[in-house]
Amino acid sequence: MNKATLEKVFEYASKPVQGTMSRKLRKDVRVQVNEGEVYEAATLFLGEEFVRVTCVKDGMTMNTYYDWEKIASVRTIGPAE
Repeated sequence: MNKATLEKVFEYASKPVQGTMSRKLRKDVRVQVNEGEVYEAATLFLGEEFVRVTCVKDGMTMNTYYDWEKIASVRTIGPAE
């Protein structure tokens, strides 16, 4: 999957955070990268060389970084209409 396609998937699942280059996941939308952890209420940063996912877990801020070239799949999860 190419970077442009992956960017569109992340953009679909999120909305811009005013005044920053970051994006916050939309309400009730979760994201899973490479069949790994499912992120909920996370903030995304779509950099040139990497994607950073920031979330709070057990009262601690956790940043996870993904190399664009190593992302094989992105799953978006949301409520059925």
